[in-house]
Amino acid sequence: MPRKLLKFLILFDNSSLLYFPGQFLSGRVLLELQENTPVLGLHFHVVGECVVRVRSGRHDRSYDKENYIDFRMRLLGDSEHQGPTVLSPGIHSFPFKLGLPVDLPSTFLGRYGWVQYYCKAALREPSGLIHKNHQVFIVMNPINLNTEQPYLAEPFKCNIEHNLGVACVGGGIVKCKIILDRGGYVPGESIMITATVTNSSNVTIKSTKAALTETIQYYAHEKVIQTEKRELAVIARGKVRPGCRDDWQNESLYVPPLPPTNLRGCHLIRIQYDVCFLIEPKSLEKQIKLQLPITLGTYPFKINDEEDTNEWAETVYKPETHYPSTLPIFRPWLHEKAEIK
Repeated sequence: MPRKLLKFLILFDNSSLLYFPGQFLSGRVLLELQENTPVLGLHFHVVGECVVRVRSGRHDRSYDKENYIDFRMRLLGDSEHQGPTVLSPGIHSFPFKLGLPVDLPSTFLGRYGWVQYYCKAALREPSGLIHKNHQVFIVMNPINLNTEQPYLAEPFKCNIEHNLGVACVGGGIVKCKIILDRGGYVPGESIMITATVTNSSNVTIKSTKAALTETIQYYAHEKVIQTEKRELAVIARGKVRPGCRDDWQNESLYVPPLPPTNLRGCHLIRIQYDVCFLIEPKSLEKQIKLQLPITLGTYPFKINDEEDTNEWAETVYKPETHYPSTLPIFRPWLHEKAEIK
């Protein structure tokens, strides 16, 4: 039997596939036929959902789901009982347009859950044959740092004093002061770190390290069922001997392309970013850790009194570096980075 359906495509008017909540999702379903073809209907379905799933072998140990969009329309054919429509050879275009809800969470892919948006089209023939296609699109719910809490624009400071060694045999105190230039950033920027580590103990500090970390919590039925934690950027320095001091002067941690802090509108996945400062003593002494939470947005702080704009800076966010162009089924790249214990 010759192939009658040459093309079956879902095409968006926005070729970048990136949309904001409240915008219109518009495009067309395109068919190219080789000969006269009777069809019963062309169905179109827009889906937005969050799925959290933890498996044990082949079975789900924990599972939960919430829906954000479930919009169905018939692009061709009025009812199930209508007779077939004969489409002539050539190209046929069926437009669609949908206003996206204003509170959609951003697209996100994780090891144990994801927020995903996609369209599905199904072409039904009288013979019972159904042709199917799908296409993802990306939703970004922007966080404008200029409209968040004012303290995010201020330097973020943290101090700690910790006893190392045993006091009766000459132990002492390690002091650490760390300052971040502010508490809010966007991808493409750098976190500037100033720190002072004063070792007044008799124990050598083996190393110091600053790391940008991502913590993802997955919820099912209002309980945390799984947690991921990864280091995204790291600066490490060497020894601090007893009686010595180490000064960090505007060391920088680059913020890679990442989804914003939290997924506003999503109740099953929580994302948190921190700058962790780690002091690793020699011997059996416990690691000293300072944890400073930061906020990642999508619109950076305005410089001076520049006009507010909805245009994104070239270096701020590049969705193609983080989000997929096809609907993912298996996500092996998420297993490449070891989790932080």
